[in-house]
Amino acid sequence: MKRGVVLGFGALFVFVVFAAGLLRVMPQPMKDSDYLVVGSVATIAALGTLFVVLGTASKGSGLFFKKRKKR
Repeated sequence: MKRGVVLGFGALFVFVVFAAGLLRVMPQPMKDSDYLVVGSVATIAALGTLFVVLGTASKGSGLFFKKRKKR
């Protein structure tokens, strides 16, 4: 449970950092579509970070592929 909460807050932190950074970088005045792009990129960054962290922290050595046992 504690690990899930930490991962959730980590993903939220990455989302906020990316969203704040993109809001500063985007030229003013911003339209509604610009806010959509900022939110989409921040969401992809947060989910990508979550995927990488869960992939590297998995107990198995192969995340996608498992070696077959020799007969």
